Amino acid sequence: MGTATDRAAIDRVAALRGDAALIGRLVDEEIVLPRAGQRLALVRPGDMDELLDRAAGDPEQNLPYWCEIWPSGVALADAILTRPGFVPGERMLELGSGLGVTAAAALLAGADLVAADYDPQALGLCRLNCLANAGREPDTLPLNWRRPGDDLFALAGDGFPTVLAADVLYETRDIGPLLELVGRLVAPGGLLWLAEPGRPPAARFLEAAREAGWHGATEEHLGPWPDPKDAGVTVGLHALRRR
Repeated sequence: MGTATDRAAIDRVAALRGDAALIGRLVDEEIVLPRAGQRLALVRPGDMDELLDRAAGDPEQNLPYWCEIWPSGVALADAILTRPGFVPGERMLELGSGLGVTAAAALLAGADLVAADYDPQALGLCRLNCLANAGREPDTLPLNWRRPGDDLFALAGDGFPTVLAADVLYETRDIGPLLELVGRLVAPGGLLWLAEPGRPPAARFLEAAREAGWHGATEEHLGPWPDPKDAGVTVGLHALRRR
């Protein structure tokens, strides 16, 4: 017979899944992080076309990129779980949490995590996938980084020691707002971990960050990735320090 805590967790997972069902058809998918060997059981939307139709009326014109399992999120999750210098219990922020692949890895590693995303539906699935895989939920915060609210900066205080971001740079219009935002969110001397698969806006962001005084190292992750269509994708993992 399970404990009260076990039953509470099962009930919470069921409640989160019930909320997620309002999105539409859901599918279950299991992935394996290539380097860490960690298995993650994920719930994600099964009808991208329906989400695209709903996004047509969004004044910000944000497409539902969050509903996919992207190589960058997998690579950053892998890096977290295989990095000896990762600090368990450290308060950190993830920008663009999506389905929660990276968030689940951070929680498994012992992080005290705040997950932020533009879409509240993404945050609901992030909570569900984190609880199912890590036994914990992150704190969550809706965020439009082109117009961030005072609640985010109040939460950040003097800055987060670590900010995580995977596959967040799809469009040129986001380069300036993101650079300004991380300059306010990352503590002096803190770390921005940015994972990206070589899109031109990401390259321009990295150039602008270096000109602004950020510095650090880059490593490459070659996969293999959960989706065969991503074969050949190389993810750059950029550990950028704020001066």
